[in-house]
Amino acid sequence: MASLLNFTARMVAGPWLLALWVASAGPDEGAAVTPDAVIAEAAPDAAPAQAPAGSDVPAQEKKPPTPPHTGLRALGTGLITDITHLPSVDNMYLALMGGGLAIAAHPLDPTFNAHLRSHYTLVNDIYAPAKYYGDTPEQVALSLLTYGYGRLFDEPKVSHLGMDLIRAQLITEMMVEPLKFAVGRERPDGSNAQSFPSGHSAETFAAATVLERHLGWKHAAVAYAIAAYVASSRLHDNVHYLSDVAFGAAVGTIAGRTVTEHGANEWSIVPAGAPGGGLAVAFVKTTHTN
Repeated sequence: MASLLNFTARMVAGPWLLALWVASAGPDEGAAVTPDAVIAEAAPDAAPAQAPAGSDVPAQEKKPPTPPHTGLRALGTGLITDITHLPSVDNMYLALMGGGLAIAAHPLDPTFNAHLRSHYTLVNDIYAPAKYYGDTPEQVALSLLTYGYGRLFDEPKVSHLGMDLIRAQLITEMMVEPLKFAVGRERPDGSNAQSFPSGHSAETFAAATVLERHLGWKHAAVAYAIAAYVASSRLHDNVHYLSDVAFGAAVGTIAGRTVTEHGANEWSIVPAGAPGGGLAVAFVKTTHTN
């Protein structure tokens, strides 16, 4: 039991401690930037500091503004902006990809979960924390913790990350819950009719996408690995089908990208023709300069 609790603590705290450390360490080339309504622009008449006459020290270079603290008003403004940005070409492609994966996985739904069930206590113990880690209250609490850390220790970049995490969870819930009730798919264990899509998969993939947009792929790899772990746990626990978690991951990715779409580096999804008349999907990175 002690080893299980220790494992749980590391799984829950590890990615967020890493994110806090990286976000507060300094500016990141691919960091996301808040909408214009949230960012305070630098004063136009502000001039860079001049080096003393005769000094060999070069004049101080003008640095880009650091995202300021955000509050409830900014949260409301940001959510309105996020909702208006949901209908986009990139999000449509992501939804189509998620739907395509769900359709492709559908024939495997009746039998796939049985392959993940185990009679080994260790395997069951490893999957046990995922039920709580991927749940909405825990994800929101971790997001609030990130935001509170940034406010408490005067780290605007961390509070900005925390605010984007909060917005991503809220946008995810706005999409997941209506879908669950509209589709009304019964869970594999028969507990209720809210199987499609998987909320746990959506919440964790939304958080991983926000972390990737703020910190880059190298620092977000652990978050994506944990999102995949949570998604697979829903199959192990027999509360979702494979198609549920596939589409849930797409929903979370859409939410995470939407709240951070004003990043310095944006990835666009571009369809392209393939040899032989097929269709390929290309991910194009666009770098914005001020």
